Amino acid sequence: MDVEVDSILVAAHELKAPLAVLRQLALSFDEMDDKSEHIRDEMVSVSERAIKQVNDLTKLRRLEDGIFEMEPVAIRPVCDEVTRELMYLFRFNKRDLYVKYSSRVGLVVANRELLYSVIYNFLLNAMHYSGEETKSELIVRDYHDKIRISVRDYGPALPIDVWREMQRGWIKKPMSISMRPGSSGLGLFIASKFSRYMHADVGAVRHRDGTSFYVELNKSKQASLF
Repeated sequence: MDVEVDSILVAAHELKAPLAVLRQLALSFDEMDDKSEHIRDEMVSVSERAIKQVNDLTKLRRLEDGIFEMEPVAIRPVCDEVTRELMYLFRFNKRDLYVKYSSRVGLVVANRELLYSVIYNFLLNAMHYSGEETKSELIVRDYHDKIRISVRDYGPALPIDVWREMQRGWIKKPMSISMRPGSSGLGLFIASKFSRYMHADVGAVRHRDGTSFYVELNKSKQASLF
């Protein structure tokens, strides 16, 4: 594994403990007014998302051990679970999230845990970089002989160098994304690594008014049984 990436994993491991403490401290507050309670809830939410990303980073090292088994996975329940978790965040930030299932096949060859993280990171990226009062779209559909899960945002244009990295199939390391302030590209880096492990194709489509990130997974032969 790249030395720079390895350093990121070490830093991530060191961050997990203080993030967990921050979450517990926020939960310990009581007898607050509505405004303070809202701030506490946001502190808990932010710390939980940060912990989730740290956990994803630690999984990168474990990919080399091949412990994440591939199996038939039902797409819709995974997407529903991710959207339920993130819907509050979209609403709080005045974003809308639309979900559309048009695929006839419900099962793909994947690892459920890694697939969840791929969809989660794509949606979190879309939420951050869409403007207020705009929408993001999660679409699942047949694409040739595969299933494509795509997340469309209406934010700033994706830089050509990041687009090329995604079209190649993975991002070598987290990178800053110009025109998308505050982004390290960490979520996209994680999603591309997990997708590659699952033998899934990943990429991006640049639009005049935003970007679509997608992952294409092989259909499970067990789908015919259902």
